[in-house]
Amino acid sequence: MLVEWLSHISFWMWFGIGLFCLIIEVFGTGGYFLWIGISAGTVGLLKWIFPNLSWEFQLIIFSLIALISAYSWWRYLKHKPSTPRQSSLNQRSQQLLGRCYIVSEAIVGGRGKIKVGDSFWMVTGPDLPEGAQVKVVAVNGMQLQVEAVENQSVQAATLDNKVSE
Repeated sequence: MLVEWLSHISFWMWFGIGLFCLIIEVFGTGGYFLWIGISAGTVGLLKWIFPNLSWEFQLIIFSLIALISAYSWWRYLKHKPSTPRQSSLNQRSQQLLGRCYIVSEAIVGGRGKIKVGDSFWMVTGPDLPEGAQVKVVAVNGMQLQVEAVENQSVQAATLDNKVSE
C-alpha cells in the first residue's frame, strides 16, 4: 500500500512538502526547515522535468540534498562569529553621547543642567556659565558628563538642540 502510494507521488506533492517546510521555517526553526523545503522543491522540479523518475530515486535525492544542506547550514552557523550588537534603543542617555548642547542652568560646583528636546538633564563637568556650549562625553547613571566646546561648533550645538525639540 505504501509502495503503491509512493510510486504515484507527483511533483505537486514535492512542491507541497517544500512549501509546508518553508511555512514552518517562518516560525523560526533556525534555517533547517528552509533547506529541507528547498530539497523537496528540488526533487519536485526534477520530477517535473523527468516524469518517469522512480520513487526510490526521488527519496534518495531528497535525503541526500536535505542531509548535505542541513549539515552545511549547521557548519556555517557553528563557524560564524556571533557578535551581539550593542543597541542604544530605549537608552536615551547613550543616544546623547557625542552631541553638543547649550547649558540652560550654569554649571556651578561641577553640577548644572542642559536642555535636550523638551526635558532638562543633569550634567557634571567644569564650571561654565549659562549659554555655554558643551559636548556630552560620558554617561553616569542618569547624569551626563560634559566638556566645554570651542566656538567653532556653535552651529552644530544649536542645531542639535533645535532638532531634538
